Amino acid sequence: MGYLRKHYADKIADYVGNKLVKVLVGQRRSGKSYILRQIAHRLIGQGVDPRNILYINKEFTEFDFLGDYKDLEALLQLYRNRLRPEGKIWFFIDEIQNISGWEHFVNSHSQDFVDECEVFISGSNSKMLSGELATLLSGRYVVFEIFPFSFAEYTGITQAAAVKQSYVDYMATGALPELFALPNDETKRNYVSAIKDTVLLRDIIQRHNIKDAKLLEDIFVYLVNNASNLISITGIVNYFRSNGRKVSYETVSGYIGYIEDTFLIHKVERYDIRGKDTISGNCKYYINDLSFRNYLYPGFGYGIGYKLENLVYLELRRMGFTVYVGAIQGKEVDFVACKGDRVVYLQCAYILADEATMQREYASLERIPDNYEKIVVSLDDMVLPSKGGIRHVQAWRLTETLL
Repeated sequence: MGYLRKHYADKIADYVGNKLVKVLVGQRRSGKSYILRQIAHRLIGQGVDPRNILYINKEFTEFDFLGDYKDLEALLQLYRNRLRPEGKIWFFIDEIQNISGWEHFVNSHSQDFVDECEVFISGSNSKMLSGELATLLSGRYVVFEIFPFSFAEYTGITQAAAVKQSYVDYMATGALPELFALPNDETKRNYVSAIKDTVLLRDIIQRHNIKDAKLLEDIFVYLVNNASNLISITGIVNYFRSNGRKVSYETVSGYIGYIEDTFLIHKVERYDIRGKDTISGNCKYYINDLSFRNYLYPGFGYGIGYKLENLVYLELRRMGFTVYVGAIQGKEVDFVACKGDRVVYLQCAYILADEATMQREYASLERIPDNYEKIVVSLDDMVLPSKGGIRHVQAWRLTETLL
């Protein structure tokens, strides 16, 4: 079952027992398969007959014969004939985007009122829910984006105390679940490299018939090493051209979009806090897991403050916030986090070492005229007193602060 990811298991459990299709999305190896198995295990613990659970992982070679939804339907009928399950059936289909026309199967069986069933699916491409499925199901599904381990999960699996040093260690490694079963840094580096190669090759190059595979990887490297910085596609194009590469705006933009679709990186748009609208042009990109930075490209200059900002972004997303980069009167606010009617402004700093640093980090938040929550996050040993309604929070205690 792997490490129990109670946060996700409980969240998904709230939607169990109805005809909504439960959709888990996220980067390869972020733990979707474990979570699906944990849900199935929980159902069995609640009395569901194991014969009533059909679990298919399309990444297993045993299921290579499942080319399209008709093959899936044939397998379902074989399952019914051989095991003869009585009553409700629970379908778990992992990496379903690798089955052509899977939308038809899911739509048909999620709405089958004769043979009762409930469908759970996972996929590693954000576009799997665009187009036909969205039209077919028209709101009859619920999506859960699965991220690598949070700091709370990291301390849970390592049995480390939730203190500053543990957070620094968390920042210096990676949070992909299987990393914690590997013995040393060399093995972890090979593992992370294999994930990167698999995603780029299978999910992008082969799927989209990419002609310049080297450019695709170089763009990924650029985004990893410029995470947490404001950048633009025009700036990326100019960077490659200055290095003698012939690239077009359309190609770079398209390749970045493909990388985003695989959840390797996340694009965050700028938001005009006064104008209450997004700003076109520059934006930020964050890595889905710091292991790509720590194990694959450690030689590039990349301060600990940027890693902190990346981790804060990921934690906000885990907590269900929609996140923007704020802008107000020429100043940048690291994050504008929104969830329902709640808005939180956050500024990240490595250490608030002196008065000048404090003034710089607090200045952007002080310019915001509304009364929403304002927080400065840092790795300081001591919690600083509130200043003009702006709270200081130690990074390893951010989640409990926002709950």
